[in-house]
Amino acid sequence: MGTILIDKLLHTVVKRKASDLHIAVGQPPVLRLDGHMKRLETKVLDATDTMSLMKSIAPERSQKELQEKGSADFGFAFGDLARFRVSVFKQKGFVGMVLRQIPNKLLNFEDLGTPAVLKDLIMRPRGLVLVTGPTGSGKTTTLAAAIDFLNDTLAHHIITIEDPIEFNHPHKKCTVNQREIGVDVPTFAEAIRRALRQDPDIILVGEMRDLETIEAAITAAETGHIVFGTLHTTGAQGTVNRIIDVFPTTQQEQIRTQLSTSILGILSQSLLPKIGGGRVAAYEMLVVTPGIANLIRENKTFRITSAIQTGQKQGMQLLDDHMFKLWKTGLVEKREVLFRANNPEDLAARIAKAERGVFEDESDKPT
Repeated sequence: MGTILIDKLLHTVVKRKASDLHIAVGQPPVLRLDGHMKRLETKVLDATDTMSLMKSIAPERSQKELQEKGSADFGFAFGDLARFRVSVFKQKGFVGMVLRQIPNKLLNFEDLGTPAVLKDLIMRPRGLVLVTGPTGSGKTTTLAAAIDFLNDTLAHHIITIEDPIEFNHPHKKCTVNQREIGVDVPTFAEAIRRALRQDPDIILVGEMRDLETIEAAITAAETGHIVFGTLHTTGAQGTVNRIIDVFPTTQQEQIRTQLSTSILGILSQSLLPKIGGGRVAAYEMLVVTPGIANLIRENKTFRITSAIQTGQKQGMQLLDDHMFKLWKTGLVEKREVLFRANNPEDLAARIAKAERGVFEDESDKPT
């Protein structure tokens, strides 16, 4: 029963291009479509249903972890159609699940519309490149595109450290070793430290969530490797502050100096529902110039946002500027951009002026 049902459900997820499938006792399965939750018109699930659905896909070790810790994460392949990242958990004593679809087809930078300068940054021989944004904003997809581009372009050794592995990368020009937390190695920090002895050129750190991991990633970037990392932060300025704030006050000055010399750029992204269906990404891009490195070192991060504004020649852009363009070109509803803006009041005023035909700068004018 469980296996038949899960196959049917996963086919529906793939066919309808849903990003997530939610399984909970007391309601039918729910899909997330273009950011919105939609119930399937099937039976309401009971405790036996959710338990058998979980057992039909969860490996033994994850079922054990669910019993001991109350939740577990794992990844699995649904034939050739897709991969899924799964989180199983207990709620009110019952089993619940969320399955995130990871498409088998890797998208490239052109498909994603990432800022052109990102390609230049990832080709550098050393340094830290961060991709940030809230959960479900497409960070993993962007990093997979970066790894795939490098895999096609350079003859390097790439190590990815993920929890769980999402996109599978075959060896093309590069040798790609993918290590999964909890399966191949216990922690992110441990995996980075070990990676330094494994002759890597590029290290991808799936999540930089604690002091140890952030410290190890910065050290790896300083010692002649390109390091990609992700953080759940919004905007470049907030990301720099978040990294520094993780450290005790006594270490912050040293971290500011280390970060200023190792960081190459920060791409901050948000996914918005498109008018007419589908989704589109809005990007903020910070390229760390000597001037911006000084702002980080001297604890003047509050000036980063205005530095991005004046750094368009270097390929920089603010998230709200990109959102304004997405609204102006009719791709996204006004309420969607205002909901996700870093500075909604300013953006609302700018949109109101544009609606009245008053434009703040030449680039705002309709072409």
